[in-house]
Amino acid sequence: MSIYLRNFLRFLALVGIQVLLLNKLSLRWWTSPSGFPTFTPFVYPLFILLLPISTPIWFVLISGFGLGLTVDMFMNTGGIHAAACVFMAFARMAVLKPILPRKIYEYKNLSPSVKTMNWTPFMTYATILLFLHHLAYLLLDIWSLKAPLYLVIKLLASLVTSLLFVALYSLLFSNSINTQYKD
Repeated sequence: MSIYLRNFLRFLALVGIQVLLLNKLSLRWWTSPSGFPTFTPFVYPLFILLLPISTPIWFVLISGFGLGLTVDMFMNTGGIHAAACVFMAFARMAVLKPILPRKIYEYKNLSPSVKTMNWTPFMTYATILLFLHHLAYLLLDIWSLKAPLYLVIKLLASLVTSLLFVALYSLLFSNSINTQYKD
């Protein structure tokens, strides 16, 4: 399957899962009347995470904007997801460069994945980028720092749950992701 078709199908699947399933859930880590905030795990940023490493930055930014705008249209959030995705897409290379052992241009058409990077570097990469995405999203959504503990709890709960979905996706689809870089 071509890399373009694979990424297009990934885009459709991740947006579909986010819009049709995850946005309908109101999650809490425990059912306590103490007011633990509800949160939504975000799986759609996985599209940006798994774009090939050699993808030009302009295309990653446009893809991030398109992805966020698509989710915004379904969720009626007025551009918050688009802004968070563009921020994440902008930070992508700055996060990838220190994690990868070789120069960026040596990874032709390889996607960041467990197979190309191993578990620890991939999950570090995913954690940093998802943290930036969730932080941007929640700061724009809440638009206040009056309750910093509320923001931190909601950020951590959403981040951990999203990382569980990323790890699950990596386990389920690791055979269909590109092969490991060889000398």
